[in-house]
Amino acid sequence: MAKNLTHTVGLDVGTSRVTCIIGEPGDGGLIDIVGIGESEARGLRKGVVVDPEAAVDSITRAVEEAERMSGIEVEEVAINLSGSHIMSFNGQAIVAVSGRERDPVYESGHGRRNGHAPVIVAGRDREITQDDVRRAIESASAIQLPAGREIVDRLPQEFIVDDQDGINDPVGMIGARLAVKVHIVTSPVTARQNVINGVNRAGLVVGEMVLEQLAAAEATLTDDDKEFGAALVDIGAETTGLIIYQRGAVQHTAVFALGGSHFTNDIAFGLRTPIPEAEKIKRTVGCASALSLSESERGELVDVPSVGGRPPRQLSRQILCDILQPRAEEVLSHVADEIREAGWEGQLSSGVVLTGGGSLMNGMVEIAEQVFDAPVRIGYPERDRFGGLVEDVQSPAWAAASGLCLIRQRAKSAEMRASLARAQASGGLGALVSKFRNRFGGIF
Repeated sequence: MAKNLTHTVGLDVGTSRVTCIIGEPGDGGLIDIVGIGESEARGLRKGVVVDPEAAVDSITRAVEEAERMSGIEVEEVAINLSGSHIMSFNGQAIVAVSGRERDPVYESGHGRRNGHAPVIVAGRDREITQDDVRRAIESASAIQLPAGREIVDRLPQEFIVDDQDGINDPVGMIGARLAVKVHIVTSPVTARQNVINGVNRAGLVVGEMVLEQLAAAEATLTDDDKEFGAALVDIGAETTGLIIYQRGAVQHTAVFALGGSHFTNDIAFGLRTPIPEAEKIKRTVGCASALSLSESERGELVDVPSVGGRPPRQLSRQILCDILQPRAEEVLSHVADEIREAGWEGQLSSGVVLTGGGSLMNGMVEIAEQVFDAPVRIGYPERDRFGGLVEDVQSPAWAAASGLCLIRQRAKSAEMRASLARAQASGGLGALVSKFRNRFGGIF
């Protein structure tokens, strides 16, 4: 099996499924999906590893399937960070700009070219550098965390140079003070490390770890969604993640200990049927909104296996819907309450996007529109970002793995650009450009 240094791999380690996507740089900046794999997840509960051996086996099977399809040997992966143990908050800080002295600015008609002495118009402002940005973000993140927790991600929301706000990238601007607002994601050290250890034991290196709903958003939300305001709700097996975008940046995230398995348990308890059969019923004929069913569908009979060797029974889909709808309203109401308490109710012009396997159940969009009182759609990996086997991942269940692959590719591209800049400064640009073009083709 060939080793390919240009590929990126997204590995979504979930509670019910492990999905893996292998991508390569394609034409027009797309990522060509060349391999996909999935397996039934074992050994995880609510995003936390509870059986390391079982988790390693699930990861291995999904990755090997993607390797066989692509013919590429996987070494490094980007993985998801998930679980109800994740906590996030916003921070801000102001630092003095200590970057390079700015070049003199001359008044019109003055300057060395016409023999006049320079007349400096502005004061002692400096040019903002990447180091200034780093210091500002670190200052905004300098908070006391509870014992056993660590910061796993810092997501800049907005930079302010002196009194000018709404800046996405201040590097190269002139100013005396740099302020930043940052969204900070934290996790228990052991929970994060146990997932990484499981991936390592499967023979893989973790190149990046990304909040699951953030990865799903990168694959499914448009630039307009992020700019004008959107909430993405990623419904997994045992957890549901929320991420809110506004003005092109992450404004709020949260994770709830509710998910698709709660629907399954309700069916099993309400219809007195085994869990595997309840899961099958949910996937094939489950509906979360009675308004989504026609009169004939409501009366349609469903075979329900019994427990204890008793004969199966037949129940109408209306009865099944009566079990599922209250749970759907509960799950989505928790999310709606979080949006309201965070102060974003009525400000999400692009509405709500549902991803994750839990969003596949019939009627979820309809019930979500009632709960959120906003437009709701299912999120699929955007075709303007992916090529190759993109049709095979046109499902909200593949959103996180697709986004992980995309985020890792962007990180690699940024690393390459930084290497090119360093090589240019040291005089070794020609050889390095040739090397990168040979390895990464159409990225540059």
